[in-house]
Amino acid sequence: MSTFDVLLILDLMGVFAFALDGALTAIRTARVDIVGVMALGVVTAIGGGIIRDVLLGATPATFQDWRYLVTALTGAMLAFFLSRQLTHLHKPILLFDAAGLSLFAVIGATKALEFGFGPLQAVLLGVITGVGGGTIRDVLLNRVPTVLSANSHLYAIPAMLAAGIVVVAHLIGFATWWVAVVGALVCFAMRVLSLRYRWNAPNPPGAPPL
Repeated sequence: MSTFDVLLILDLMGVFAFALDGALTAIRTARVDIVGVMALGVVTAIGGGIIRDVLLGATPATFQDWRYLVTALTGAMLAFFLSRQLTHLHKPILLFDAAGLSLFAVIGATKALEFGFGPLQAVLLGVITGVGGGTIRDVLLNRVPTVLSANSHLYAIPAMLAAGIVVVAHLIGFATWWVAVVGALVCFAMRVLSLRYRWNAPNPPGAPPL
């Protein structure tokens, strides 16, 4: 299996995870019908990738490969039909969100490097890819985006770390497909641990307590 195939699989896994996350979040927190569930699931799944590709100056992958949209629709539809079993469970939603964040962070950084962007820009695009879809979801649901919330536990930082692993490996000439897998696993573990142990990024000195 080539590096391209592995990265495509990781990208589609991220789309599926974020589609489930967006749809289940919509069902759990808002009164929406099937159209709302599907729309929020798809937006969450492909939003970050579209922002990334636009910033890269490329036609978004969603509009070039039918598999992205079909994967997003499948994830959202699955969440709709399993909503009775899943909406009362908070942990699955958080795990899907962590998975999507991890996979998209490494894919975003990898694509930025492929387009010749510098290391800092690649890390930034990795983070944007990871948090973009969830941010659009939260705005549509009239919530403070998770990435901006002081009590959301570590979110952008794990994505930054995952993207950084990919970039450092590229700089030292060690860029192989499994580096992206390692970066995604590190991000996922860090995000889950921050949720489990309630780790948060530092607040400004003198800020009121949460």
